Amino acid sequence: MNEDWQGKVAIVTGGSSGIGEATALALAAQGAHVIITGRNEAKLAGVAEKSQAVATVRADAADPTGSRRIVEAALSRWGRLDLVVNNAGAGRPLPIDAYDGEAIAAICAVNITGPSLLLKEALPALRETRGAVVNIGTAVSQNAAPGLSHYAATKAALEHLTRSWAIELAGDGIRVNAVAPGPVKSGALTGMMGLTPEMAGAIEEAEAAEIPLGRRGITTDLVPWILRLGSTTNEWLTGQVIAIDGGWSQRR
Repeated sequence: MNEDWQGKVAIVTGGSSGIGEATALALAAQGAHVIITGRNEAKLAGVAEKSQAVATVRADAADPTGSRRIVEAALSRWGRLDLVVNNAGAGRPLPIDAYDGEAIAAICAVNITGPSLLLKEALPALRETRGAVVNIGTAVSQNAAPGLSHYAATKAALEHLTRSWAIELAGDGIRVNAVAPGPVKSGALTGMMGLTPEMAGAIEEAEAAEIPLGRRGITTDLVPWILRLGSTTNEWLTGQVIAIDGGWSQRR
């Protein structure tokens, strides 16, 4: 175990699969206690079965009433909060002629409103521990994203919030950073994006061909950075958005 994480408490939204699940289990393996959130009770339970240090709260990141329940669950169970990982995300292919107010609002609710309200509820506890926030953006936001413009735009907004929160909370000793993943094997294309396996496979093949380092990412490429940014050993880095994408965003 890593002594830096022993006894610490983290919240990881969207923790039932992909990057969120891998982050939660890595934190638990290093001695932390973790609350994971998600909408699917069975998937949450499946992750919790892998570690006694992981507890679950069924909550939709788009639901503004869920943030308080999530924070209260961490505090009532373990009495403190050291890290918030805003990993839950929403997006879908949405060409201009298919724009729909409800769909756009749903993307904004998960990618902007959810992290904002969770931070608000977590803030008193994070002030006590001089904790950290790690937001999960996307390398897609660094370039034009035809058909994924609202996904990319809302993640770009989250990256701006990262920088703004970092300055606003610096006086409290709370650090706020973000990672911006490139194409990662996380199940997002068939899950969050709702693509068929065939469509997802074609996109994955095309993206892999564009990555200078020659392959799509995997969760273990990202998780060490998330933990490093959230660790108390990282005392002098804040307001940064780090692209972890095999060089993908530099070619687009």
